[in-house]
Amino acid sequence: MSLLLSPRLWICSVIATLGISAMSQAAEVEKRPFGKTADGTAVEEYTLKNSKGVVAKLMTRGATLTQLHVPDRAGKLADVVLGFDDVAGYESDRNQFFGCTTGRVCNRIAKGKFTLDGKEYSLAVNNGPNHLHGGTKRNLDKVVWAASSASGKDGQSVTFSYTSPDGEEGYPGTLAIKVTYLLTENSELKISYEATTDKATPVNLTNHSYFNLAGAGAETILDHELTIMADKYTETDDTLIPTGKISPVEGQPIDFRKPTQIGARIDQVDKTAATGYDHNYVLRGQDGQLTVAAKVRDAKSGRVLTVQTNEPGIQFYTGNFLSGQQGKGGKTYPRRSALCLETQHYPNSVNIPSFPSTILKPGQTYRSTCVYAFSVE
Repeated sequence: MSLLLSPRLWICSVIATLGISAMSQAAEVEKRPFGKTADGTAVEEYTLKNSKGVVAKLMTRGATLTQLHVPDRAGKLADVVLGFDDVAGYESDRNQFFGCTTGRVCNRIAKGKFTLDGKEYSLAVNNGPNHLHGGTKRNLDKVVWAASSASGKDGQSVTFSYTSPDGEEGYPGTLAIKVTYLLTENSELKISYEATTDKATPVNLTNHSYFNLAGAGAETILDHELTIMADKYTETDDTLIPTGKISPVEGQPIDFRKPTQIGARIDQVDKTAATGYDHNYVLRGQDGQLTVAAKVRDAKSGRVLTVQTNEPGIQFYTGNFLSGQQGKGGKTYPRRSALCLETQHYPNSVNIPSFPSTILKPGQTYRSTCVYAFSVE
């Protein structure tokens, strides 16, 4: 019997070999030690890549995006998110929620109080008279999450898991959370959130990355062009707590319905309580489906960031409290050198019945999606 394969069998053998090789390569998500927290807990960093050269790095402390390298119109890569080179940087007062998963409830809760099922709950007051981004000691950005990576036809991913015990940071219920970051071949970083609880509790999760499309450490984002798909916003008091009133953006300096340079009208909001842009926008026609919420363009590099979400709101923040702190590679982060686009339910929803509810009940599953998609123009 001949040991030579027929042409058909030879082709099949080659295809199978290539398929096994491709699967083997696709399965490799890099993982490395990223140091230890002050209390000695080991932190790991995962690296996701695609064939377009995009690289996303994420660490287990805070389920945090630490680096995001994307190409400009000439194909040159730059890291476009703020962060630090080590865990100590993230644990320092230089860190202003850079890249982290924020919660249990992101943004503000008035006076750090809410009432649920007839019981009043008190939370840490850490932003003037209000509660901000989940607390001070055991909020989600400060704990070390478990992690697992995967790879498949949709791209490379890492899933972070954490169970927040009943009463942590004052919140009721044991909350089991999963956050998955998927880097696709279309240069999308897709963030998917899931959570379940054994007791009714408010949940509102977001990612708090600071972006500069010219590269982290570039001097400003005021020359970036922004579009937000929102006709309305939630009015706030002098402590940035929504009053419950939803108003049109038309005729105001916060109107970004058409592409507008961020710095074009920022002086008109400088002397407000927000000291710049720090506003929650009511997204147009949002019915829980994944839709485009915002688009940012840096004319010089050609990089474009498109944000999609199934959330009803998005917080636009212009890094008003960045102070020139030193970050990755010794670069400094001046005031307004980065922006945040935080997909979310509206701030203080737990205390405003007319807003979309943030209450998760036993038997329900919280789901939220944010996509940061990159392209060039």
